[in-house]
Amino acid sequence: MMGGIVSGLGGIVHSLLTVYIWVVIIGALLTWVRPDPYNPIVQIIYRLTEPAYRLIRKTMPTVFNGLDLAPIILIIILQVLDVILVNLINAAVLG
Repeated sequence: MMGGIVSGLGGIVHSLLTVYIWVVIIGALLTWVRPDPYNPIVQIIYRLTEPAYRLIRKTMPTVFNGLDLAPIILIIILQVLDVILVNLINAAVLG
């Protein structure tokens, strides 16, 4: 019973991380086309991604040759976090 709950919560966390990774990807692609900054969808994406970018930019330089690598760094961090959490949850459920 408890294993199913933990596994379900793990699935929800995995799904949320996956959705956030896609939001980061979409936000990075939007910077290439210069969308209307007053568009509500653009504002939501900016509000969801900018705090994480700010945290990364505070800890390390992210601009190389005029290219901001903060989205790539964030995606890598989120992927590593996802793998760690999935393995921890699987270990808790199975072991």
